[in-house]
Formats: sequence, C-alpha cells, structure tokens
Amino acid sequence: NRNLIYPQNQNSLLLEILSIFSYKIKKEKFIERKGKIMEKKSRIIRGTSKCARFFVCDTTELVKEAKKIHELDPIPARIFGELLTATVMMGKDLKGENDLITVKINGDGPFGNMLATSGKNGEVKGYVSGNPSEDIFKIIDENGNFITDENGKIRFIGEGTLQVIKDIGLKDPFSGVIKLESEEIADNIAYYFLLSEQIKSVVALGVQINENGEIQKAGGYMVQLLPGVEDGFIDKLEDKLRQIRSITELLNGGMSLEQIVELLYEDITVFEEETDVDGAHKKTYVEDYEILEESDIEYKCNCSKEKYLSSKVSRLWSRQIIGDKVLKTTSSEVITLSGINLMF
Repeated sequence: NRNLIYPQNQNSLLLEILSIFSYKIKKEKFIERKGKIMEKKSRIIRGTSKCARFFVCDTTELVKEAKKIHELDPIPARIFGELLTATVMMGKDLKGENDLITVKINGDGPFGNMLATSGKNGEVKGYVSGNPSEDIFKIIDENGNFITDENGKIRFIGEGTLQVIKDIGLKDPFSGVIKLESEEIADNIAYYFLLSEQIKSVVALGVQINENGEIQKAGGYMVQLLPGVEDGFIDKLEDKLRQIRSITELLNGGMSLEQIVELLYEDITVFEEETDVDGAHKKTYVEDYEILEESDIEYKCNCSKEKYLSSKVSRLWSRQIIGDKVLKTTSSEVITLSGINLMF
C-alpha cells in the first residue's frame, strides 16, 4: 500500500497500522466463531408417544473425548463408551436440574470396574479403574488366544453387579443393584429397569472402532413402556430390532436422530400402495410420537476432591479418608483422588 510505504506524516502511518491490526483481530475472531459453529457436538433427542418414551443419541464426540482423557485401548473404550451412552440417556430422564444418576459396573473381568455419572443438563463423566492394558492378560491363554466361557463369550466384564444410584435431593440417594446378566451393557441396563423399576425397555448401544483403534461412531437409543400400557408395543419393537441395522451402522449411513426415531416407530409390516407428492410410498407408524427435546451432550467433569467428599454418593459408599486418599471400608482398593484423570 503506497500510503503505508510512503506516509505523508506519522499520524497517517499510525492510522494505517491500527487499521491493519483491527482487520487482523476481526478476521481471527471470525475464524474462531466459525470454528465453534463448525465444531461437532454429540446430540440427544427425547420424546414420547401414547405407549412409550424414547431417547436417541449420537455420542461419537463424547466418547472420543472420554477415550482421549482416559487414554483407553479400543476394547475398554467400547465398553466405557456404551456405559457413558446409557448413562447420559438415563440422566435426561431425571426431573430436577441438580439431580444426578450414577451407574457403576463391578465385575471380575479385566474391564469390569467402571462408573459413569450424568444429570439432566446432558453432561456425563466417568472413570475406568484398574489397569486394563495389563488386566486383559487375565483372559488370554498361553497361546495368545482369548479365553471364552461355556457359551463362547469372552468375559471382558465378568461376573458381578450393576448398581444405579439416583441422587434426587432426598436425605439418602436411591440405590438399586442387580446381578450382571450379560457381557453387553445394553442387556444389563434393560434388565435393571425390568427388575428394579418394573419398566420394560428396549436398549441399544454401540461404539464402532476403526482399523486405527479410534472411535468411528457411537450412539444408542432407549425406548421404555409407559405405566399401565400393554407389552405389545415393546414386543413389536423387539421384533423389528432383529431386522434393522445397528445404531452405529444407521449413524454411519448418514441417518439423523430424527430419522432413527421415525424408523423405530415405522410399522414395517405394512406396505402402503399410496404415494406422497414426491412419489415415495407413504409410511405407516405403529403410533404417533412427539419429540420433546433436542440438545447437545458432552463429556465434562465439574467436580473436585472437596465436592466429591461432601457428596451423598460418597457417603453411600462409606469411604474412610486417609490423607489425600480414599479407602473403601469394604475393599482394599485405594483411590488417589488427585490421580484418576478428571473424575474426582
């Protein structure tokens, strides 16, 4: 610019410099805002129909963040990702803004000890205990092959319990415990609802790992029968699940959460000859449904050592304070509060 190279006076030079810096700052702020707009987010929708309530979520970015924070290998990342996905859906069903739900897996397998906590705001956090990278050798034989049980299953989680703790503002949190019935997180969550809360549920969870060991897709859905409703709706849905693709395949195929809800409620046993204005066959639904909420969800820790030690959940688990460590009174396991990543 001629005016910048050959300024008529010092004031004009100063104005030119300020103008250039102002433009640079505005450009950087625009790029920053654009980056935030384009940033991928995990997402959830919830809704209801005459017979059921539903939750459908894409937790890909959320699970990626958890894997990075906890430095997890692919197998524990898949199991932990499914637990986080289930917990964030359960958290969205809470009533109060300060209510919390914690889901704790306590199995004797190499990846059998983990927990996740979430609330109505869509934030979820969790922790994987032990050393999964070393513990996995417990289920590998001398030939380097995975050891399987009598049903041909690899016991990554193992035998143990699933505990659900709801802190809904009462003097003591509600706690329900069931025996682990499966190596699948989804099956255990559905079994918990049936046994502890008498709610018939269909739960589907998935975490897809690519060839590089990174998270490709993650998500899930949960459909629960409303009180006083016949089981027919859930029975139809269970039959349909045997015919449609997994949640990660649906997401990989480009389906939105809204389209997945539509698929779940579509009556695929009926084929309408009548077409709509676009020439596509009209769809018939098992029943009408309504989406009540659509929101972002994320892996986020807002806790501290002091906050955890004063929580009702910590009192429920009856821990004894020793310096900056916490010792379970029912176990020899010692947890250093400052050393478990970002959980506490």
